[in-house]
Amino acid sequence: MLEMGIRIKGRAFLLGFLLSVNFCLAQTPDVFRLEYMLMPRNTAEAKLSRIKLVANMPIKVGKNDNIIVGGEYNRIEYDLNRRTPYDDVITETFHVADLNMAYILQYNQDWRFVGVVTPRLSSTLTNDIGQGDVSVNVTVGALRDRPKIDKPTRLVLGIAYNSTVAVRVPLPLVYFEKRFHPNWAYVVGAPKSGMKYFFNEKHMLQTEFILDGYYVNLQNTVISSDSGVASSISTSVALFTLGYQYAVAKNIFFYGYAGHTLFQAGVLRNEEREDIFTLNDQPSFYFRTGFRIGI
Repeated sequence: MLEMGIRIKGRAFLLGFLLSVNFCLAQTPDVFRLEYMLMPRNTAEAKLSRIKLVANMPIKVGKNDNIIVGGEYNRIEYDLNRRTPYDDVITETFHVADLNMAYILQYNQDWRFVGVVTPRLSSTLTNDIGQGDVSVNVTVGALRDRPKIDKPTRLVLGIAYNSTVAVRVPLPLVYFEKRFHPNWAYVVGAPKSGMKYFFNEKHMLQTEFILDGYYVNLQNTVISSDSGVASSISTSVALFTLGYQYAVAKNIFFYGYAGHTLFQAGVLRNEEREDIFTLNDQPSFYFRTGFRIGI
């Protein structure tokens, strides 16, 4: 199992960074979202579930600019039904909470400049909050939105910096969406790419290729004589889903998605952010459902 963890280390790092980018540049943020995700128990005896709660408030500044202030909370349950050197860690509930602060500057009719600062708490919260529990993500970029042309498009170009990855350097962010047919649209980017089919204004089917995951600081580090000291836990997942969205009213939606992982790496890391033990590298089914109100 440890040998497999070493082989996937490079891919897990790349996925882990892409997941951690604050992607509200490329998607209109939600005023409210409540979501439940489940990855049922697989052949590695691992089960993962997550409850997500999002709330944002847009504030008008001047004639065209906006400030968006909000937050996101994720409660993650990791259930590993097999013995490991770190059994007391795997029974933990993990908490990831973001405070999102964004400024959107309207440059002209098409282009907007965006800056996002996201202080993040990611911890087991078994003790008082310490230095390792808090990090800061920063994203800056430009968004070109053309919703009223014959084939509407949205393009995002940006730079993202994340302080929880091993190599702390800014990396580029690119996202492109195009409605190339009255019923069809495609999305190319990270953490999500896919196709959308619109039956009408209320009903939509969507395929997705998604990068998903989390990083959490372990407040109580655990020592194994075979593997070393575990100070954090992370999961990086690439998966394919098919989903349905129903518009109750303008900007109010119910949705549900089902899919399967293409790649998965649940690992424990030491203080240098190196993978020291693989908890889960087996395929899994994936389910996600929720309710959201868009801006």
